[in-house]
Amino acid sequence: MGVLDGKGAVVTGGSRGIGRAIVQRLAADGAAVVFNFARSADQAAEVEQVVRDAGGHARAAQIDLADSGAVDELMACADRHLDGFDILVNNAVLDFAHTAIADTSEELYDAVMTVNAKSAFLTMRHAARSMRDNGRIINISTLMTTRPGPNSAPYVASKGVVEQLTKVAAIELGGRGITVNVVCPGATDTELLRHYNPEATLERIARLTPLGRLGQPDDIADVVALLAGHDGRWLTGQIIYATGGLT
Repeated sequence: MGVLDGKGAVVTGGSRGIGRAIVQRLAADGAAVVFNFARSADQAAEVEQVVRDAGGHARAAQIDLADSGAVDELMACADRHLDGFDILVNNAVLDFAHTAIADTSEELYDAVMTVNAKSAFLTMRHAARSMRDNGRIINISTLMTTRPGPNSAPYVASKGVVEQLTKVAAIELGGRGITVNVVCPGATDTELLRHYNPEATLERIARLTPLGRLGQPDDIADVVALLAGHDGRWLTGQIIYATGGLT
């Protein structure tokens, strides 16, 4: 038996990278998972197949969280395919353009905030209304809220919002046994990381990390799995840095 047997989970942004690893890990632990994706249909179908081949249950929904009403659509999909709502993982992120504050358009700022922050607020609002008691909310943030760099203002701001929402929700939902936490990955070996960083930069980051390597998506998924299960019951309102010691 899996530690999450009988649990229903919703994961935003579950077709690639960290999100994919989270979907596969929660399903491996016994949860039935609904996840959304915006564009990567082939990769989403592959996730479904991998989970199915392992005897698990995962359902992909092509829903772009940038669209109005997208969160309601995702949660309606979860209602149709899950026998109860116990776990929410907010992982979806809009790939942020590397632009200085002076060059950031209002449209870009709004787009990043909508996907990264507003969608997390709306899914958490849904969870506050319909999640079963003793549920788990896990929000994925970033080490960059602690160690910000240039040309990342909308992205860092959006994740800062998510971290503060987490602390408020932990207080509001604690009476029902619902825990709410943040996981902040460090440099994790994903398509997004490699898109924005040359190999020399990644090698330097690995050398600066006490554990001597980049993180892998499974490293982050394992931390999420801990928080999602019974062993995470006494952790709430926490920001957990899954960085290999890079902090």
